[in-house]
Amino acid sequence: MRRRKVQVVEEISQGLERLLHTQPLPPTTLSRLRTLLRWENGSTRRVAALLDVSQRTVQRWVTRNPARRTHPGNRHQEAIAGLVRARWQPRIRARRRAQAEEHGVIVHTQARFGFRAGAGTSDDPRLRLLTVHLAGAVTREMFAALDAGAGEERHLLVLSRALSHAYFRDSGQRAHHLHVVLEDIDFIDFALP
Repeated sequence: MRRRKVQVVEEISQGLERLLHTQPLPPTTLSRLRTLLRWENGSTRRVAALLDVSQRTVQRWVTRNPARRTHPGNRHQEAIAGLVRARWQPRIRARRRAQAEEHGVIVHTQARFGFRAGAGTSDDPRLRLLTVHLAGAVTREMFAALDAGAGEERHLLVLSRALSHAYFRDSGQRAHHLHVVLEDIDFIDFALP
């Protein structure tokens, strides 16, 4: 079954986000709202201004009384998650990103790879489980594509070129004319070396 195009970019984006944090983001919308409130010194007015809603709405979202509590809609949940993600561990994010861009990352993925090679070879896509080290230049290129809001094609091109060089071509030691096509990602995770 083919994945929706946006899922590949989301998989890569979420993998890079996990790389940049030492602690996971708050898991629920309520915990994210309470985090925003803590950052704004408990001011529901300032949180309401950030979310473009009334102060009373924020108060209903975070009330301690479960019978009176209301839940934000999908649009506001995404806005809350985006605000928390953007402000979560800023110094750690910067330090880990600089380290990743300098020393590279270790990629652990299960993905479907196909080949374009000479006659007599099988170019059928196969599901492979890979763990490889990618150079800092590739990591910079991945972050640049993510920052620029690039589409699926750009992300797949960067990853397929890097993975084919590191794994299939053995860092340029063999299979020089092999063209690897990354078709689908089941999961992807990144770690610092």
